[in-house]
Amino acid sequence: MESLASAIESLYDHRAELTPGDPEASALVEQAIWMLDRGQARVAEVGADGEVVVHAWLKKAILLLFALRQMQTIEAGPFEYLDKIPLKSGFAEAGVRVVPGASARWGSFLARGVVLMPSYVNIGAHVGEGTMVDTWATVASCAQIGARVHLSGGVGIGGVLEPPNATPVVVEDDAFIGSRSMITDGARVGQGAVLGAGTILNPSIPVIDAETGEELSRGHVPPWSVVVSASRKRTFAGGDFYLPCVLRIKTLTEGERHDKVALNEVLRTHSVAT
Repeated sequence: MESLASAIESLYDHRAELTPGDPEASALVEQAIWMLDRGQARVAEVGADGEVVVHAWLKKAILLLFALRQMQTIEAGPFEYLDKIPLKSGFAEAGVRVVPGASARWGSFLARGVVLMPSYVNIGAHVGEGTMVDTWATVASCAQIGARVHLSGGVGIGGVLEPPNATPVVVEDDAFIGSRSMITDGARVGQGAVLGAGTILNPSIPVIDAETGEELSRGHVPPWSVVVSASRKRTFAGGDFYLPCVLRIKTLTEGERHDKVALNEVLRTHSVAT
């Protein structure tokens, strides 16, 4: 893998000299994309120290792929598309359920047991075992979604492709993302965390503990936290304004699975719902 990474880095450094369809460059780039597609490599992962490690050379491979490939007509039943990247295939062999209306691009990885309702998964994304991507949810380029995650209806997971060293969105194992929530710009959701419906999370959004008022982080929901969208007053020269924040209203016991009924009771106490 190191030799392939070095080759991709060299191609990227000389990308201005490449022409679409270059056979040698295309072969190297497509080798890297196949590794992403099969889950043999991933754009980012949580390291042993708990920090997110980004493998920028794989992002560079994706960017090179767009530069090297030409538009082509893609037919899927009665549907026709015009794109540079084909759709993913081989779902039965991979043990992935894909409902009509769902699509995933080649170069994304779907682990065994993933369910795609009518939804979309972009190139470079990694979706872990047993995860549900519900109706109209989107997993954008290079987003990293853990195992046994539930992305509820209409959830938007943002993509971060450029610059290559930028950290993508990471949603860790066992998280629950409530409907119409938006997780963007390299934000992170910790293991087992629960986000109430409509939660907006990005690196500029503070996460605040409801009991203490302490700002826990920006753009990072701690593991096993139940959070909801909120706002807090800030005074400016022009007056008082309410800026968005995320409020932690409960901390689950580590390893505790969020029961849907119990979760709704917790959230209704605070006049919100999943």
